[in-house]
Amino acid sequence: MDDIQVGLIGYGPAGRFFHGPLIHATPGLRLAAVVTRDPERAAEAGQRYGAAALPDAEQVFQRCDLVVVASPNRTHVPLATEALALGLPVIVDKPLAATAEEARRLVALARERDRMLTVFQNRRWDGDFRTLRALLEEGALGEVTRFESRFERWRPEPKGGWRESGGAQEIGGLLYDLGSHLIDQALELFGPVRTVYAESAARRPGVGSDDDTFVALGHESGVRSHLWMSAVAARPGPRFRVLGSAGAYVKDGLDVQEDRLRAGRTPDEPGFGEEPEGRWGEIGTAEGHRPLPTLPGAYLDFYRGVETALRAGGPPPVDPAGVVAVLRVIEAARLSAEQGTVSHLS
Repeated sequence: MDDIQVGLIGYGPAGRFFHGPLIHATPGLRLAAVVTRDPERAAEAGQRYGAAALPDAEQVFQRCDLVVVASPNRTHVPLATEALALGLPVIVDKPLAATAEEARRLVALARERDRMLTVFQNRRWDGDFRTLRALLEEGALGEVTRFESRFERWRPEPKGGWRESGGAQEIGGLLYDLGSHLIDQALELFGPVRTVYAESAARRPGVGSDDDTFVALGHESGVRSHLWMSAVAARPGPRFRVLGSAGAYVKDGLDVQEDRLRAGRTPDEPGFGEEPEGRWGEIGTAEGHRPLPTLPGAYLDFYRGVETALRAGGPPPVDPAGVVAVLRVIEAARLSAEQGTVSHLS
């Protein structure tokens, strides 16, 4: 069968280090075109993938079978809307939208046009998250009471760009960026949320969006999720600390796949998602604990799922309706941080 021709809108970090390599490594997909006006990035896309460099999205819509929206956050909804209206399936990088209502309208349009819409929530395929999900399915921790999850970094000097300097109109800040992953993982593991409490601040001079945020979720299941996202953590805490009636799982460090993609390694090479033993987490109690091998990370499975869904008509790898729930929590967290109160979700 002919390859599915993929058009990638945006060739910044998300397009260059994630979508481009993953699309290229997926059998049945071909990265045919990239939208970028940067001459160096255009040359790189052509040399590495044989992709045409196009100046605007309109030309992508005319020549590709699948559209990937990896452009600045404020463009996600208008570009996805236009592509779906033209009858094209769409992948949108997170966050899908600024609000849950905008996301619902996109989901409704995709259903109306009978076209695939999915969201690149790649952290569902992190090795540590896959390991934790397996532990929970086995009941290895007993009844879980608290889930602690962090994306903390030490970047005292702002890098600049719309993610940090832009206001609400840019849909920037860590709550939308890293929070989209942390909240998505919490909902995937422990289900719907009843209450949301958040603290959020812009700590660094010149930063216009939050760079240090904490979110506490009360799940209907009874689990409490405590989520940290920060660019000013001089000593980051553990990536995961999950407490249960039979034991705990504690894991330091981030999944290895992002660093390997940024270093130019290809995601289909042997051992790409495997983590060295020195980075494994531990399972047990204060009385005794042991290292636990981390399952291999598998970002490539997202695009393999996309290819299968388009060929066979099955479900996409990420149901966008579930991402609507993530955006509801983000909206509730923003309200909580502004008012200093607990937000309740019905």
